[in-house]
Amino acid sequence: MVRTPLTPEERLRGERLGRLLREARGARSMVEIAANAGISAETLRKIETGRAPTPAFFTVAALAGALGLSMDDLLIRCAGEPDTAVRLAG
Repeated sequence: MVRTPLTPEERLRGERLGRLLREARGARSMVEIAANAGISAETLRKIETGRAPTPAFFTVAALAGALGLSMDDLLIRCAGEPDTAVRLAG
């Protein structure tokens, strides 16, 4: 299966998500958070560095739970422009 290339907006949103997760993780280890979320540390590393800019919904939800973040907050902070957040939520 061939994946369509990501748009610049999708890449930017992935970078925002990675930065937000990294900041929320703080001094906690990548291994600890990944284990709490039920994913591999390598998957978390890829998301945090933007190499996996479109992680699965359930992966993001698990990470949000492990970090004490709400999905609403993630959506708002990662979507960018307010009208984009509304389109993504609707």
